[in-house]
Amino acid sequence: MKKTNLSDYDPTGVPDGSKYKIAVVAAEWNPEVTNALLDGAVQTLRANGIKEQNLLVYHVPGTFELSSAADMILEHDDKVDAVICIGCVIQGDTRHFEFICQAVSQGITNVALKHHRPVIFSVLTTNDMQQALDRAGGKHGNKGIEGAVTALKMCRFAENLSHK
Repeated sequence: MKKTNLSDYDPTGVPDGSKYKIAVVAAEWNPEVTNALLDGAVQTLRANGIKEQNLLVYHVPGTFELSSAADMILEHDDKVDAVICIGCVIQGDTRHFEFICQAVSQGITNVALKHHRPVIFSVLTTNDMQQALDRAGGKHGNKGIEGAVTALKMCRFAENLSHK
């Protein structure tokens, strides 16, 4: 049977987040989608122990700005353990979609490598709005939830490396 809700996860495999500080930066463009992703991420982080003072939420105009915002956050606050980048780019009639998606994925990767901290790609790149909604709390789950779980697991991964 094909799994359609990709956000189902085993909570026993998610680390307690009470000792981590996580930033979430969300694009304002396509707010119906990005706000749902943000809600999923924030609820999941809280459900897994992130303390209110250790949960930082930021907004940027669009998905393209996620990379620079994540870089600024990590540059400004060396106590942030991970950044979750939330955005949505929907295919249009021009090649703009390709350029933005490539730049954002490469930019987020570069920020993670520069700062040696997890920077999570919770960016939807879809053909149409319905596909985005299906992945922002619809029939395919919520990629914000997946981003939060990934951030917590990567924080634990980094912590385990530092103890070796």
